[in-house]
Amino acid sequence: MQYRKLGNSNLEISVITFGAWAAGGWMWGGTERNEAVKAIRSSYDAGVTSIDTAPVYGQGLSEEIVGEAIKEFPRDTIQLLTKYGMRWDQAKGDFAMNSKGNDGRPLTIYKYAAKESIINECEASLKRLGTDYIDLYQIHWPDKTTPIEETMEAVSLLIEQGKVLYAGVCNYNVDQLAEASKYINLVSDQVPYSMVKRDIEQATLPYCIQNNLSILAYSPLERGLLTGKMKPGYQFAPDDHRASLYFFTDENLKRVNVFLDKISPLANDKQVTVGQLVLKWTTEQPGITIALAGARNEKQALENAAAVDIDLTPTEVSFITTQLNELELVK
Repeated sequence: MQYRKLGNSNLEISVITFGAWAAGGWMWGGTERNEAVKAIRSSYDAGVTSIDTAPVYGQGLSEEIVGEAIKEFPRDTIQLLTKYGMRWDQAKGDFAMNSKGNDGRPLTIYKYAAKESIINECEASLKRLGTDYIDLYQIHWPDKTTPIEETMEAVSLLIEQGKVLYAGVCNYNVDQLAEASKYINLVSDQVPYSMVKRDIEQATLPYCIQNNLSILAYSPLERGLLTGKMKPGYQFAPDDHRASLYFFTDENLKRVNVFLDKISPLANDKQVTVGQLVLKWTTEQPGITIALAGARNEKQALENAAAVDIDLTPTEVSFITTQLNELELVK
């Protein structure tokens, strides 16, 4: 495993970081707790020391699973990345979505990052994770109803209290990053980035490179699309959010698999899976510090971890990019 420092911090995290959204089951058709715990522990044994989660993932379940998985490990060998600002238990802030919990009951989610709410969320996360500090605390989504200044001052207080080590954000654009940086030492921006979603290359990525902010790329496998395991006609579980996304139409599954077939000989030559090759390509892109990769079981977790060890030459990276530039999805 390789490790990279976040921004100007002293925090080093694993280039493949365990993404624990699916572990919580919410919007993924449920979860198998024991398998999720095994996946996290196997990742750790393979050098994946960093885990990214959030309270809203399973309405606390993901954080609880992470807490259970890491309780036997020395705390200073783990980096816990979690979030705040997505409330399902109160109707305040900026409406985000209507959803269903793992129990099938309706949920209304709000983006809310006022000071008091953040303080309370932090205490709840610390309890679920079974720890007394969070390595990286990130706002989950921008909240239009709360000034960024108030949000960042709350996190600054948590840092002063030793409950948080470093501040990050998620899904922030350039203007929001610049505003937040007035009030706190930001070290990272967690944003969606994959072979089929490269919008951040236009403005966010150059800004982060110029200002020494790390990019944490989430959904680098585009929620399974880029593994090569999904074919036209793929059937999702009833509560799986992917069923409604344009990426997963039969036509786009067909187009993506044509692209993956073009790079699969290189994967075969390296004796790795296509998904592993995709992860490695992602971590080799300029400005991308780490890739968040989720896993539902031990096998997937170990495959993700091993992606870092693939030896890709600049020529091979360029070959993959050339093939990728020919891919067009139907929106």
